[in-house]
Amino acid sequence: MTADDTYGRLDDDNFPAYTMGRAAEMLGTTQGFLRAIGEARLITPLRSAGGHRRYSRYQLRIAARARELVDQGTPVEAACRIVILEDQLEEAQRINAEYRRVAGSANPASAA
Repeated sequence: MTADDTYGRLDDDNFPAYTMGRAAEMLGTTQGFLRAIGEARLITPLRSAGGHRRYSRYQLRIAARARELVDQGTPVEAACRIVILEDQLEEAQRINAEYRRVAGSANPASAA
């Protein structure tokens, strides 16, 4: 690995840079919470060569959203399902907007 590769990872939201302890500390939660949302399949941390869980910034953002819902009284399983559905809706809206953009540029006369 070159130095350029290492620095490129600093901007990679999917690079598993955080240990379970550090992730829990950053989120202000427990390692048990991270295990629970992993068991609910909200996030699947990567494993280090030694078998330790490693989390990406993207996964931490998802975990933070689940924690917000749990802090509001939502059970962990339900919070995970809500976050999954929110993520699916966001992706569907993004795809829909892209289809509209492509359709509009392919047929500019209908846009007028």
